[in-house]
Amino acid sequence: MPIITTSDQVELAVEDTGSGQAIVFVHEFGGDMRSWEPQVRYFSRRYRCITFNARGYPPSAVPEDIEAYSQRRAAEDIRDVLDALEIDRAHIVGLSMGGFATVHFGLIAPERALSLVVAGAGYGAEKEHEDYFRDVSLEVAAQFEKQGAQQFSKTYALAASRIPFLQKDPRGWQEFQHHLSQHSALGSAMTMRGVQARRPSLYDLEQQLKAMPVPTLIVVGDEDDHCLQPGIFMKRAIPASGLAVMPKAGHTLNLEDPALFNQLVAEFLASVAQDAWLPRDARSQPSQIMKTS
Repeated sequence: MPIITTSDQVELAVEDTGSGQAIVFVHEFGGDMRSWEPQVRYFSRRYRCITFNARGYPPSAVPEDIEAYSQRRAAEDIRDVLDALEIDRAHIVGLSMGGFATVHFGLIAPERALSLVVAGAGYGAEKEHEDYFRDVSLEVAAQFEKQGAQQFSKTYALAASRIPFLQKDPRGWQEFQHHLSQHSALGSAMTMRGVQARRPSLYDLEQQLKAMPVPTLIVVGDEDDHCLQPGIFMKRAIPASGLAVMPKAGHTLNLEDPALFNQLVAEFLASVAQDAWLPRDARSQPSQIMKTS
């Protein structure tokens, strides 16, 4: 497995499959590069698919300094992966933690993004839940250190937003939980403290989002409650954005319903390729109900 070195000298494990325009898949907190297998198998027929393990996720390095982890750094790691593979521009697809990193990549390096897919991003963004999310993130970090990933993964994988996955695909959910049990307890704790607990709310980024020109697809599950309102907010803020809500779906969107997820992303990428994914027409004003003159 190739190893690249980031601009702050952290080693990241990368996989590179297929050829064509590049898609970089950015995994969620509970996943790793293996979480994108249904997408890599599908999209690598026509695209060059890049997956990587975030810092803190072996075989990527696990820095012991909390300052090596941040939301900004997660976005910069995407850019470092592109630089190491000599890719000028790519489609960026992220889920949850990876979705936040994808948004921030669009803010710091829009010239490097052909498009963004922001899936299942919203936890901690709601202003009324900011303090709770920060506190529970720190508690999750503590439990990873106290119990270890093998034990605590059994609890973490049963969060409310994972239940739709468990119900519709018990075998897939079990594989998800097993992969999570193999994670570094230290890396998971550091990621929770350095990234999740300290990242800014999406609502605090409204003005930057309104100025971001990158074509963006936002995807949420209708049973992933704390991503629904942030998804609507991003749709209203990002000029060239569209919102897809997957029915009877929770947080683990790309694994719960891979065929539907792949279809949504494929149609989006095709529209982007045809320059047909445009900012909202000024004549389509949300304040208007019916036209009278």
